[in-house]
Amino acid sequence: MIYFLIYLFAEVILTVEVASRIGGLAMFLEIVGSAFFGVFILMNFRHALAENLDALRTRQIDMQGFSNRNISGLLGSLLLILPGVLTDIIGMVMLLSLLGTLLINRFTRKYPTENTTQTPQKDDYVIDAEIIDDTRSLR
Repeated sequence: MIYFLIYLFAEVILTVEVASRIGGLAMFLEIVGSAFFGVFILMNFRHALAENLDALRTRQIDMQGFSNRNISGLLGSLLLILPGVLTDIIGMVMLLSLLGTLLINRFTRKYPTENTTQTPQKDDYVIDAEIIDDTRSLR
């Protein structure tokens, strides 16, 4: 409860300070614009989810990275929808870190996790055998 009150106090102080500097109409346009941007990201989240699923399938990321990417995208877009300057800043930071991660993963060279050029090693504890039976019923 105390953290919520601290957040609420910081949100009000920051929003009032920014509104006094840029004006009421600009503050209104910032709130509406960030809300539209958050809704746009949520509507197109399926593309980011498909890309994350593909990265998980090809083992470029692990399950922890998959969940971090999706949660930061969803939470960042939801924070943009909420009115206030502090929530917009936190939402943009979350989305920019997500965007930075996606761009880095797209344009960096991908190395396979396993060395596929080596032949599989044989297990020393397995004995290969062939059973030959001379019975005529099998021929």
